[in-house]
Amino acid sequence: MKFYFEKRKALSVKAVVLVPVVSFVVSLLLTAVILFIFGANPLATYAAMFGGAFGSGRAFTETLVKAIPLMLTGLGVALAFKMRFWNIGAEGQLAMGGISAAAVALFASPWIPKVILLPAVLAGACLAGALWAGIPALLKTSLKVDETLTTLMMNYVAILISETLYYGPWRDPNGFGFPGTAPFPEAAWLPRFAGRAHIGLVFGVILAVALWIVLDRTRWGFELKIIGNSQASARYLGISVERNIVMAILLSGAASGLAGGCEVTAISHRLQQGMSLGYGYTAIIVAWMAQLNPIAVVFVSLLMAGLLVGGDQVQMMMGLPAAMGLVIQGMILFPMLAGSFFTEYHIKVVRSPKAAVAAGGAA
Repeated sequence: MKFYFEKRKALSVKAVVLVPVVSFVVSLLLTAVILFIFGANPLATYAAMFGGAFGSGRAFTETLVKAIPLMLTGLGVALAFKMRFWNIGAEGQLAMGGISAAAVALFASPWIPKVILLPAVLAGACLAGALWAGIPALLKTSLKVDETLTTLMMNYVAILISETLYYGPWRDPNGFGFPGTAPFPEAAWLPRFAGRAHIGLVFGVILAVALWIVLDRTRWGFELKIIGNSQASARYLGISVERNIVMAILLSGAASGLAGGCEVTAISHRLQQGMSLGYGYTAIIVAWMAQLNPIAVVFVSLLMAGLLVGGDQVQMMMGLPAAMGLVIQGMILFPMLAGSFFTEYHIKVVRSPKAAVAAGGAA
């Protein structure tokens, strides 16, 4: 009897639904083992995390605050991954979006009417994220340079640029030594609707619906799917692979850039330390857990944000390390990566002739 993996001819709805659920349950079981090692009750820990993230209005708004950048960067990563372009650079694209937003808000505001200042700031953030993502996209399509390496390396460059600016030439001289720029004009503040939760959530939901429509209901989305499945087939059908990849990655970077713009205009109202908190890396987990589905990204972002916020509650209530939420994220990633394999492949059993004869004789 032999076992081998066979690619599914079509994605099974049952597999798409069950695989993420089973993978998530497995991750909780694995995390329970770690919690036992730390001497904690897994059920009590999970209950504390849930209460800390969703148990009150204030807790839920803080979860939304972290869900918004995860949602926007997760959508950008999911779009890139659909093209089999492994964009690991959402963190850097977010940072560049924040830098560009700060530049427009601080230095271009005297020449921009107040009524359009905020749109201009956010447009600058999207443009910066798109251009930063466009560099590895062009290197990939023109010189076949591996995008995993280039996008990852550019993260560090973007973060160092932002630190250089708010520690150096853009540092607020009236900030009493605090590393950060001067506050933005109020016209460049993104409105909040509850606590610190802001309308960046609306941007994320609209973008998710728009991407779902584009990918499932338009010709361009159909072309992107063909390219993602087989570039050779796309070229045979006369589809411009390189042009479509660059366009999709520009949109991917723009989404992450918008996340950075929302962070500086809605949360800090300035460019400062703490903007880059690993949202772009967590977005990879979000995209995989959502099976690259834009609508699912919205809900998975809430889940992952709950883990981050709930992790702080676990530390305060149960004496566990503050990084426990990050540990749980890591434990979720590995089963999800394994689960994504079984979404596209299934195990096929082939009996050897001798085993088949023996089974027939026994019958």
